Amino acid sequence: MKLLRVGTAGAERPALLDAEGTLRDLSGLVEDIDGAFLADASALGRVRAAAEAGELPVLDAAGLRIGPPVGRIGKIVCIGLNYHDHARETGAEPPSEPVVFFKAADTVVGPNDTVLVPRGSVKTDWEVELAVVIGRTARYLESAEEGLAHVAGYAVAHDVSEREFQIERGGTWDKGKNCETFNPLGPWLVTADEVPDPQRLSLKLWVNGELKQDGTTAEQIFPVGEVVRYVSRFMTLYPGDVINTGTPAGVAMGRPEPKPYLRSGDVVELEIAGLGRQRQELKDA
Repeated sequence: MKLLRVGTAGAERPALLDAEGTLRDLSGLVEDIDGAFLADASALGRVRAAAEAGELPVLDAAGLRIGPPVGRIGKIVCIGLNYHDHARETGAEPPSEPVVFFKAADTVVGPNDTVLVPRGSVKTDWEVELAVVIGRTARYLESAEEGLAHVAGYAVAHDVSEREFQIERGGTWDKGKNCETFNPLGPWLVTADEVPDPQRLSLKLWVNGELKQDGTTAEQIFPVGEVVRYVSRFMTLYPGDVINTGTPAGVAMGRPEPKPYLRSGDVVELEIAGLGRQRQELKDA
Protein backbone atom coordinates (compact mmCIF):
# COMPACT_ATOMS: atom_id res chain seq x y z
CA MET A 1 0.00 0.00 0.00
CA LYS A 2 0.98 3.61 -0.57
CA LEU A 3 -0.12 5.56 2.50
CA LEU A 4 0.01 9.34 2.78
CA ARG A 5 -1.33 12.35 4.65
CA VAL A 6 -2.87 15.31 2.85
CA GLY A 7 -4.07 18.77 3.78
CA THR A 8 -2.76 21.89 5.46
CA ALA A 9 0.23 21.59 7.78
CA GLY A 10 -0.84 20.32 11.17
CA ALA A 11 -4.28 19.27 9.93
CA GLU A 12 -3.47 16.47 7.49
CA ARG A 13 -5.90 13.61 6.93
CA PRO A 14 -4.88 10.00 6.22
CA ALA A 15 -5.17 8.80 2.63
CA LEU A 16 -4.19 6.00 0.30
CA LEU A 17 -3.00 6.03 -3.29
CA ASP A 18 -4.56 3.04 -5.02
CA ALA A 19 -3.13 0.91 -7.81
CA GLU A 20 -4.72 3.17 -10.45
CA GLY A 21 -3.19 6.31 -8.94
CA THR A 22 -6.48 7.51 -7.43
CA LEU A 23 -6.31 9.25 -4.06
CA ARG A 24 -8.61 7.65 -1.47
CA ASP A 25 -9.78 8.98 1.90
CA LEU A 26 -8.89 6.89 4.97
CA SER A 27 -10.28 9.25 7.61
CA GLY A 28 -13.39 7.12 8.05
CA LEU A 29 -11.24 4.14 9.05
CA VAL A 30 -8.23 5.52 10.88
CA GLU A 31 -7.38 8.68 12.77
CA ASP A 32 -3.90 9.10 11.31
CA ILE A 33 -0.94 7.35 9.73
CA ASP A 34 1.19 7.14 12.85
CA GLY A 35 2.92 4.67 15.10
CA ALA A 36 -0.28 3.46 16.74
CA PHE A 37 -1.81 2.69 13.34
CA LEU A 38 1.34 1.05 11.95
CA ALA A 39 1.59 -1.24 14.98
CA ASP A 40 -2.07 -2.33 14.71
CA ALA A 41 -2.29 -5.30 12.36
CA SER A 42 -6.08 -5.28 12.46
CA ALA A 43 -6.25 -1.62 11.41
CA LEU A 44 -3.83 -2.26 8.56
CA GLY A 45 -5.95 -5.23 7.55
CA ARG A 46 -9.13 -3.16 7.51
CA VAL A 47 -7.51 -0.55 5.28
CA ARG A 48 -6.15 -3.19 2.93
CA ALA A 49 -9.52 -4.93 2.69
CA ALA A 50 -11.40 -1.67 2.06
CA ALA A 51 -8.90 -0.69 -0.63
CA GLU A 52 -9.19 -4.06 -2.38
CA ALA A 53 -12.99 -3.88 -2.23
CA GLY A 54 -13.04 -0.37 -3.72
CA GLU A 55 -14.91 0.98 -0.70
CA LEU A 56 -12.75 4.03 0.05
CA PRO A 57 -14.08 7.48 -0.95
CA VAL A 58 -12.21 9.34 -3.67
CA LEU A 59 -10.38 12.54 -2.71
CA ASP A 60 -9.96 15.38 -5.18
CA ALA A 61 -6.18 15.74 -5.39
CA ALA A 62 -6.28 19.08 -7.25
CA GLY A 63 -4.49 21.72 -5.20
CA LEU A 64 -4.23 19.39 -2.20
CA ARG A 65 -0.98 19.64 -0.25
CA ILE A 66 0.85 16.40 0.50
CA GLY A 67 2.20 16.34 4.04
CA PRO A 68 4.72 14.00 5.64
CA PRO A 69 3.38 10.44 5.36
CA VAL A 70 3.87 9.71 9.07
CA GLY A 71 2.43 11.79 11.90
CA ARG A 72 3.56 12.11 15.51
CA ILE A 73 7.07 10.84 14.78
CA GLY A 74 8.89 10.00 18.01
CA LYS A 75 12.48 10.21 16.80
CA ILE A 76 14.53 10.32 13.63
CA VAL A 77 17.73 8.29 13.81
CA CYS A 78 20.22 9.03 11.03
CA ILE A 79 23.11 6.97 9.71
CA GLY A 80 26.11 8.91 8.40
CA LEU A 81 28.68 7.79 5.82
CA ASN A 82 26.68 4.70 4.93
CA TYR A 83 27.51 4.48 1.21
CA HIS A 84 30.87 3.30 -0.12
CA ASP A 85 30.79 5.87 -2.95
CA HIS A 86 29.90 8.75 -0.59
CA ALA A 87 32.76 7.84 1.75
CA ARG A 88 35.15 7.83 -1.21
CA GLU A 89 34.02 11.21 -2.53
CA THR A 90 34.45 12.88 0.87
CA GLY A 91 37.81 11.22 1.55
CA ALA A 92 36.49 9.44 4.64
CA GLU A 93 37.38 5.95 5.77
CA PRO A 94 34.35 3.64 5.64
CA PRO A 95 33.19 3.32 9.26
CA SER A 96 33.62 0.02 11.08
CA GLU A 97 30.26 0.57 12.79
CA PRO A 98 27.31 2.73 11.77
CA VAL A 99 27.68 6.45 12.49
CA VAL A 100 24.55 7.47 14.40
CA PHE A 101 23.10 10.94 14.94
CA PHE A 102 19.64 12.42 15.40
CA LYS A 103 17.28 14.81 13.72
CA ALA A 104 14.44 16.33 15.70
CA ALA A 105 10.95 15.34 14.60
CA ASP A 106 10.07 19.01 14.05
CA THR A 107 12.50 19.18 11.10
CA VAL A 108 10.03 17.07 9.10
CA VAL A 109 7.97 18.80 6.41
CA GLY A 110 6.04 17.62 3.37
CA PRO A 111 7.82 16.46 0.22
CA ASN A 112 7.01 19.62 -1.73
CA ASP A 113 7.16 22.16 1.08
CA THR A 114 9.64 25.06 1.08
CA VAL A 115 13.12 24.36 2.48
CA LEU A 116 14.64 27.28 4.36
CA VAL A 117 18.32 28.21 4.01
CA PRO A 118 19.39 29.06 7.58
CA ARG A 119 20.50 32.58 8.43
CA GLY A 120 24.26 32.82 8.03
CA SER A 121 24.44 29.63 5.99
CA VAL A 122 27.11 29.31 3.31
CA LYS A 123 27.15 25.50 2.96
CA THR A 124 23.59 24.16 2.78
CA ASP A 125 23.82 20.76 1.08
CA TRP A 126 21.47 18.14 -0.36
CA GLU A 127 21.22 14.41 0.48
CA VAL A 128 18.64 12.00 -0.95
CA GLU A 129 18.06 9.12 1.47
CA LEU A 130 15.98 6.00 1.97
CA ALA A 131 13.88 6.43 5.11
CA VAL A 132 12.81 3.37 7.10
CA VAL A 133 9.68 3.60 9.25
CA ILE A 134 9.45 1.24 12.22
CA GLY A 135 6.27 -0.81 12.66
CA ARG A 136 7.05 -2.94 15.73
CA THR A 137 8.89 -2.12 18.94
CA ALA A 138 12.52 -3.14 18.44
CA ARG A 139 14.97 -3.70 21.26
CA TYR A 140 18.11 -5.84 21.32
CA LEU A 141 17.44 -7.49 17.99
CA GLU A 142 19.77 -10.37 17.14
CA SER A 143 19.86 -10.41 13.34
CA ALA A 144 19.41 -8.34 10.20
CA GLU A 145 16.43 -10.54 9.34
CA GLU A 146 14.79 -9.49 12.60
CA GLY A 147 15.59 -5.91 11.72
CA LEU A 148 13.72 -6.13 8.43
CA ALA A 149 10.78 -7.82 10.16
CA HIS A 150 10.33 -4.69 12.31
CA VAL A 151 10.03 -2.33 9.31
CA ALA A 152 6.53 -1.03 8.50
CA GLY A 153 7.55 0.66 5.28
CA TYR A 154 9.84 2.98 3.34
CA ALA A 155 9.80 6.59 2.16
CA VAL A 156 11.94 9.20 0.43
CA ALA A 157 13.80 11.53 2.80
CA HIS A 158 15.84 14.64 2.05
CA ASP A 159 18.50 14.95 4.76
CA VAL A 160 19.27 18.64 4.17
CA SER A 161 22.54 19.55 5.91
CA GLU A 162 24.49 22.72 6.65
CA ARG A 163 28.12 21.60 6.39
CA GLU A 164 29.76 24.57 8.13
CA PHE A 165 27.41 24.19 11.09
CA GLN A 166 27.92 20.41 11.02
CA ILE A 167 31.68 20.17 10.70
CA GLU A 168 33.40 23.50 11.35
CA ARG A 169 31.57 24.85 14.38
CA GLY A 170 32.65 22.28 16.98
CA GLY A 171 30.65 19.73 18.94
CA THR A 172 28.45 17.15 17.29
CA TRP A 173 26.87 17.08 13.84
CA ASP A 174 23.49 18.06 15.25
CA LYS A 175 23.83 21.82 14.65
CA GLY A 176 24.06 21.23 10.91
CA LYS A 177 21.22 18.74 10.76
CA ASN A 178 18.37 20.22 12.78
CA CYS A 179 17.60 23.53 11.12
CA GLU A 180 13.96 24.26 10.36
CA THR A 181 12.53 22.28 7.38
CA PHE A 182 15.68 20.13 7.07
CA ASN A 183 13.86 16.78 6.63
CA PRO A 184 11.27 16.71 3.84
CA LEU A 185 9.63 13.27 3.95
CA GLY A 186 7.34 11.46 1.50
CA PRO A 187 5.25 11.65 -0.60
CA TRP A 188 4.18 8.17 0.47
CA LEU A 189 4.89 5.53 3.04
CA VAL A 190 5.17 2.39 0.92
CA THR A 191 4.48 -0.68 3.04
CA ALA A 192 7.30 -3.17 3.36
CA ASP A 193 5.47 -5.88 1.40
CA GLU A 194 5.84 -3.72 -1.73
CA VAL A 195 9.64 -3.41 -1.28
CA PRO A 196 10.91 -7.01 -1.35
CA ASP A 197 14.58 -5.95 -1.39
CA PRO A 198 15.48 -2.52 0.02
CA GLN A 199 19.06 -3.02 -1.24
CA ARG A 200 17.98 -2.74 -4.88
CA LEU A 201 16.55 0.78 -5.02
CA SER A 202 17.84 3.59 -7.23
CA LEU A 203 18.11 7.09 -5.74
CA LYS A 204 18.36 10.30 -7.77
CA LEU A 205 18.54 14.02 -6.97
CA TRP A 206 18.55 17.07 -9.25
CA VAL A 207 19.38 20.71 -8.50
CA ASN A 208 17.86 23.20 -10.94
CA GLY A 209 17.29 20.34 -13.37
CA GLU A 210 20.89 19.05 -13.26
CA LEU A 211 21.36 15.48 -12.03
CA LYS A 212 23.63 15.54 -8.97
CA GLN A 213 23.09 12.18 -7.29
CA ASP A 214 22.49 8.91 -9.11
CA GLY A 215 23.02 6.00 -6.77
CA THR A 216 21.71 2.70 -5.50
CA THR A 217 21.10 1.25 -2.05
CA ALA A 218 23.30 -1.66 -3.14
CA GLU A 219 26.20 0.69 -2.23
CA GLN A 220 25.16 0.83 1.44
CA ILE A 221 27.94 -0.18 3.82
CA PHE A 222 25.40 -1.32 6.40
CA PRO A 223 22.18 -2.60 4.79
CA VAL A 224 18.74 -1.75 6.12
CA GLY A 225 18.20 -4.85 8.25
CA GLU A 226 21.61 -4.50 9.87
CA VAL A 227 21.02 -0.80 10.56
CA VAL A 228 17.77 -1.57 12.40
CA ARG A 229 19.42 -4.39 14.34
CA TYR A 230 22.41 -2.23 15.28
CA VAL A 231 20.39 0.78 16.41
CA SER A 232 18.12 -1.45 18.51
CA ARG A 233 21.14 -2.46 20.59
CA PHE A 234 21.58 1.12 21.81
CA MET A 235 18.01 2.46 21.99
CA THR A 236 14.47 1.20 21.76
CA LEU A 237 12.81 1.82 18.42
CA TYR A 238 9.06 2.37 18.56
CA PRO A 239 6.38 2.20 15.86
CA GLY A 240 6.45 5.43 13.88
CA ASP A 241 10.14 6.11 14.52
CA VAL A 242 12.14 6.90 11.37
CA ILE A 243 15.66 5.92 10.35
CA ASN A 244 17.38 7.88 7.56
CA THR A 245 19.84 5.37 6.13
CA GLY A 246 22.47 7.59 4.51
CA THR A 247 23.13 9.18 1.12
CA PRO A 248 25.04 8.09 -2.01
CA ALA A 249 27.76 10.06 -3.77
CA GLY A 250 27.07 13.39 -5.42
CA VAL A 251 26.61 15.86 -2.57
CA ALA A 252 27.96 19.40 -2.86
CA MET A 253 30.55 18.76 -0.13
CA GLY A 254 32.18 16.07 -2.28
CA ARG A 255 32.55 18.26 -5.39
CA PRO A 256 35.54 20.41 -6.47
CA GLU A 257 35.79 24.05 -5.44
CA PRO A 258 33.82 26.19 -5.71
CA LYS A 259 31.35 23.73 -4.22
CA PRO A 260 27.81 24.34 -5.49
CA TYR A 261 26.03 24.71 -2.17
CA LEU A 262 22.33 25.59 -2.19
CA ARG A 263 21.02 29.13 -2.21
CA SER A 264 17.62 30.76 -2.05
CA GLY A 265 15.81 30.26 -5.36
CA ASP A 266 17.32 26.85 -6.09
CA VAL A 267 14.95 23.97 -6.82
CA VAL A 268 15.79 20.46 -5.61
CA GLU A 269 14.00 17.38 -6.93
CA LEU A 270 14.61 13.86 -5.71
CA GLU A 271 13.19 10.39 -6.08
CA ILE A 272 13.64 6.76 -5.11
CA ALA A 273 12.35 4.05 -7.44
CA GLY A 274 8.86 3.00 -6.38
CA LEU A 275 8.73 5.41 -3.44
CA GLY A 276 7.81 8.64 -5.22
CA ARG A 277 9.29 12.05 -5.93
CA GLN A 278 9.87 15.30 -4.02
CA ARG A 279 10.32 18.89 -5.17
CA GLN A 280 11.38 21.81 -3.00
CA GLU A 281 12.12 25.44 -3.70
CA LEU A 282 14.62 27.01 -1.33
CA LYS A 283 14.05 30.35 0.37
CA ASP A 284 15.95 32.30 2.99
CA ALA A 285 14.92 31.73 6.59
